[in-house]
Formats: sequence, structure tokens, C-alpha cells
Amino acid sequence: MENATKFISVGRRKEAIARVHLSSGSGVITVNKKPFDLYFIRETDRILAKQPLVVLGVSTKYDVAANIRGGGLTGQAGALRHGISRALIQADPDTKELLRRQGFLTRDPRMKERKKAGQKGARKRFQWTKR
Repeated sequence: MENATKFISVGRRKEAIARVHLSSGSGVITVNKKPFDLYFIRETDRILAKQPLVVLGVSTKYDVAANIRGGGLTGQAGALRHGISRALIQADPDTKELLRRQGFLTRDPRMKERKKAGQKGARKRFQWTKR
């Protein structure tokens, strides 16, 4: 099943980019050289990021070390989930179909819409006064 001991992949979500290093180990996750639980304060972000490992049942089989840049914490959690999923496919190609069905391999295309010229924001207009 495993030829190499380390698998490297990249995950993205909004403005966040996660570089993920997956290696065989005991389930320790570090993000930007900090423990996973200290980096992601919200429980929802922790659950989101761990989803691929939990679905495959390999939470205690691999160690994850990630460097994440850009975006907010939720975007970073999504990028980490995407990166872990891609690394797990490198580790075991048979898991690709299951991860694909769960939606972990699809890059979420939703991004912040840019502000338009002559408007207050992306959609909001300046206030109109009749007189």
C-alpha cells in the first residue's frame, strides 16, 4: 500500500493555501508548528479539517504537518481538509472514489467578489436621493 513514508500535497480554499506533509505515525497534527487544538480554536474548524481522516478511519495511522498561509481560520480549515484529502490519495489510491463521493477533493470555487467601480461594494450601491 505505501511505497514512500511522506506524502506532500497542497489544498486551497478562498484565499488560504495549505501545504500538507502526511507521514505514517500516531495521529499527531501540527499546523504552522503549533498543536492542532491550539491553532484551530473553534470545534467546527477542527471537525472540518479532520473529516477525511475520520471518514477513512485512519485518524491514528498518519501524522499531519501543515503550513497554512492566507485567509481566515475557517478558510484555512477548509484548505487543510482539501490538502489532507489529496495526500491520502497519494498514500492509498483506492480511497479516491470514497473521498470524491464525500466531496473532499472538489476545490470550493466560492471566492470573495471584487468591489466594482462606481459602487460602494461588490453589490451595494451608493444611496440614491431624489432631491
